[in-house]
Amino acid sequence: MAGCRLSAREAEVLGLVAEGRTNAEVAAMLGISPETVKTHVSRILAKLGVQSRHQAAAWWMKRRPREPGGGSPAAGS
Repeated sequence: MAGCRLSAREAEVLGLVAEGRTNAEVAAMLGISPETVKTHVSRILAKLGVQSRHQAAAWWMKRRPREPGGGSPAAGS
């Protein structure tokens, strides 16, 4: 998993998946199809070398981008 490079869109999708969103919810929020979300999730799992959305979410929660000062980015900003 070290050195894993997610695209900006993959990071956006993973952030929403880590919030517990379904593919349908992610699709609606991003204005893309659920099939496109499914493709992004599959690529994310492969890049991270994990087997499940839960494992990918755990990876994200440990490594997600942080705002200066240590806080998390505000949702919807």
